[in-house]
Amino acid sequence: MLRKFATVFGTLGILGGGALFIFALGQLRPKVEETTPVITPPTVFYQIAEARNVTLDVQAQGEVRPRTDINLTAEVTGRVEIVSDSFVDGGAFKKNDILLQIEDADHVAAAAAAKARLAQAEEGLRREEAEAALAERDYRDLGREDKPSELALRIPQLAQARANFEAMQAEYRSSILNLRRTKIRAPFDGRVRTRLAGLGQFVSPGAQLGQIFSTDVAEIRFALTDNNLAQLGLPIAFIESTDNPGPDVELSAILGGQLHFWSGRIARTDGAIDPATRQVIAIAVVDDPYGTGAADGTPLAVGLFVDAKIQGKPFEGAIVVPRKALHGRDQVYVIDGDNKLRTRTVQVVNADRDFVTIAGGITEGEKIATSPLRGAGDGDSVSPVAETGIQQNALLISVATLPDDPDLDVSATKELSASQGSVSNLGSGGASSAESARP
Repeated sequence: MLRKFATVFGTLGILGGGALFIFALGQLRPKVEETTPVITPPTVFYQIAEARNVTLDVQAQGEVRPRTDINLTAEVTGRVEIVSDSFVDGGAFKKNDILLQIEDADHVAAAAAAKARLAQAEEGLRREEAEAALAERDYRDLGREDKPSELALRIPQLAQARANFEAMQAEYRSSILNLRRTKIRAPFDGRVRTRLAGLGQFVSPGAQLGQIFSTDVAEIRFALTDNNLAQLGLPIAFIESTDNPGPDVELSAILGGQLHFWSGRIARTDGAIDPATRQVIAIAVVDDPYGTGAADGTPLAVGLFVDAKIQGKPFEGAIVVPRKALHGRDQVYVIDGDNKLRTRTVQVVNADRDFVTIAGGITEGEKIATSPLRGAGDGDSVSPVAETGIQQNALLISVATLPDDPDLDVSATKELSASQGSVSNLGSGGASSAESARP
């Protein structure tokens, strides 16, 4: 019994001693002073807005086409007896050159017969004119005062002879025309796309002889958006004139492994918008593409697919910023004098992969934020840092070449990387706007 009491009291003593020891340790612990954390505004790179005069060129692509492209067809019946050496696939010819000649023996005979009938009709007309004049004189010699009939004066017979003569004239002209049509002449300077008829082939009116196209002017059609038209200063249904010439166009293409350039101009635009694409077609022209318009002897060949740089109109006082400064379709962030972000809606006149050209919404001298502001909002405080070429290069080095070049001084790159990382968390101290959408 005494042993049990001793065990219980011993256990209670140990527990009590442990509790006193823990309490004593808690009293000896130093007191922690409570402090309010200071939130440092994130670092944001910026550029100063500088107004400048810029010319916005428009990039486009199109296929070279001839202004005139026709099918040669036969107008008379006969056998092909002569084919010009230039009437071959790819052959060149001049205006009025004889490309092909059809056998003309039948047409020569028809013309001779028509000429004989014309001579007979002319003789009959002259005889009727003499008979009519004689009938009128005889009637006057009779001394009659009443008006003679038309039949007595042979007026109907004269009209019939005159109509017959005119009909024979038309028949003769038609036979001569058919005789001339046996010689197929080139209606313009050009080249042969395809020859479909050969020597000895019998053809009839409407038969296809070949395809030819003119080489005086080449045309290239470009599909332009409404924004492109604004950059070029072109209206819908534009037609060039001496006082209002079209924008210059630089065409380029690779032929034979070499890059060639040709010069042209915008001559006109379509008068309607394509309902399927909502675009407008602009037509560029190049004069004499196989002659003076060739690039160092290389012609602007029909069917060639070319790239085009169309010279745009100059914009005065435009501001060019990096593409990364644009958020959404038309918003940028400006840093005010209190180092706070301010949202601005701007007028974007051109945007490419690297830069955005702004024509309104920003005043020269303002600080434009160029960092990727995720979750930023209007009024957020930032720590602005001027963006320079050296800083950007260092940032690129830290991302792209640091692992492969251990000799680089990485202190600056690490600092910039850390700053860039702090920018990605902008807004964690209270900003609530959504992430910017890529335009």
